[in-house]
Amino acid sequence: MDPVPTSHALIAFVVASLLFIQVPGPSLLFTLGRALTVGRREALLSVVGNALGLLAQVIGVALGLGALVAASASAYTALKLVGAAYVVYLGIQAIRHRADARKAMETPDEAAVTRASTLGSIWTGFLVGVTNPKTIVFFAAFLPQFANPSGPAAPQLLFLGGVFGVLAVASDSCWVFAASRARDWFARKPQRLDGLGATGGVMMVGLGAGLAATGNTTH
Repeated sequence: MDPVPTSHALIAFVVASLLFIQVPGPSLLFTLGRALTVGRREALLSVVGNALGLLAQVIGVALGLGALVAASASAYTALKLVGAAYVVYLGIQAIRHRADARKAMETPDEAAVTRASTLGSIWTGFLVGVTNPKTIVFFAAFLPQFANPSGPAAPQLLFLGGVFGVLAVASDSCWVFAASRARDWFARKPQRLDGLGATGGVMMVGLGAGLAATGNTTH
């Protein structure tokens, strides 16, 4: 029995995943919001955390969680609202602390920021990724289509989920660099960061509200 998908199935999966990842959705919009709000480094760490959250979902799908969420409207709604509430919370915090970036730029303490933000940024991205019910349902419906029926399903689902996570990190990182260049331009005048932080916060609040209201399945 072959524990991995066939080469043709893997190529088709990569192409389909790349197309799916580029559709504007929770992960991509969250990534842009983080890049505009807290900068390139923290945004990239959030991208890694988000991918880890997706991998946790894949493990859940492999264990049958995807089928449970897809079949249970209450489970889907509960998970969706938890994730949406957390994103709204992040947006409100960004608005409330919109002057922090300017103050940090005027009186930098890079060592303290590094200690406080590395795991925190990864954890932030992880929570957003793992509480996105759209991708759980998507994985439950999408991944099995590319599995080799002659081999065990669980290892193949984990493998495909890992490939998807790598592709998501690569794509979202490119978006982070693009967004952070705009942020750097604003940062030439530190006072601009106040409005920038508020803008990123509003973006995340809107994203959270959209997550709670929409039923579309996007990355």
